Amino acid sequence: MSPAALESMTHPQLSPLDVPGLLSQAGLRPNKRLGQNFLVDSVALGKVVEAADLTDDDAVLEVGAGLGSLTRYLAVGAGFVTAIELDERLFHVLTKVMAPFDNVRLVQGDILALDPAALFESGTPQKIDKGYVVAANIPYYITSAVIRHLLEARRQPQRVVLTVQREVAERICAKPGDMSLLALSVQVYGEPEITARIPAGAFYPAPQVDSSVVRVRLLKDPVIPPRQLKSFFRLAKAGFSQKRKTLRNALAGGMQWSPMQAGEILQSAGIDPQRRAETLSLEEWGKLVDAFEI
Repeated sequence: MSPAALESMTHPQLSPLDVPGLLSQAGLRPNKRLGQNFLVDSVALGKVVEAADLTDDDAVLEVGAGLGSLTRYLAVGAGFVTAIELDERLFHVLTKVMAPFDNVRLVQGDILALDPAALFESGTPQKIDKGYVVAANIPYYITSAVIRHLLEARRQPQRVVLTVQREVAERICAKPGDMSLLALSVQVYGEPEITARIPAGAFYPAPQVDSSVVRVRLLKDPVIPPRQLKSFFRLAKAGFSQKRKTLRNALAGGMQWSPMQAGEILQSAGIDPQRRAETLSLEEWGKLVDAFEI
């Protein structure tokens, strides 16, 4: 659904949401500790929904619903929305904002303590036989933790659409030569792409940096076989633990190996021990896992 299509809708609940006014009426202020920067610009909200590519049959999980700015757009575009909000103070206002919508269920809680799939397995009219979609404007400070939690869930979403700090979005989509542990953690499960840029002024209050919309389409199977994922993440963490060092020395320190042992394992995987972790592709990490597990 395009932003233009969304804005052309006559649904009364898609009139601009007065976030500053709602906060003031409730005697609230954005909580910096919780990273509360509310996405309020209608064009930017439309870009998030467009990236989610929703239909009336889709079940959507929203993380960090806030006051419902994005939730309302998702409710119009999807069949059913489960929206999670951690802040109990905001949740009280959110329930009033979303009262006109009968296809939204609100949950007050911490997504990191919840099983995403379980939220759709009972008490909702929308079955997730074909999967569910995640769409969210998440706080910057928990970006990595939320992504890892969603991608490692017992039942993964079909796709994940997140508004994240622009620099983080670029790290997620990095190519070999500029890889990071975050990039590997995402790309082992899916294919990420940046679909839109969102200026800081589209938020209230405006953060100090611009954001991007990232869409991750989940693969049918991880690039690294599931039985090897534990070894993969162990090796990757060790490899990136000391970025300025060669892989041989970083792995030696992180895995408690001798430099000679680290070098031999790298060579058996066909990888130059003098390379650095950010230069390896996922396929090369897979070869390293194979050599490690022999």
